Amino acid sequence: MSIVEAIVYLIASGGHGMRVDQITEQINIHKLHQRKDGKPVTIQQVYAVIMHHPETFVKEDGRIRLIM
Repeated sequence: MSIVEAIVYLIASGGHGMRVDQITEQINIHKLHQRKDGKPVTIQQVYAVIMHHPETFVKEDGRIRLIM
C-alpha cells in the first residue's frame, strides 16, 4: 500500500490521533509500506507526507488526526 494509505489505515484503526513517531514505528513493524530501496520508512518521510496532504490530515496537540 502507499504510505498515505498506511497512515490513514493506522489512524482510522486506532480511533484517535497518533504521534508521527508512533505512525512510523507501526508502518515499519507491520511492513505496511516498503520503500523502493528496502530501508525502513523514516519519521521525516512520514511527516513530509502528512504535511503534503492538509486535506486529509491535521496536527492537533502533537497528534495527527484525520479530517472528517
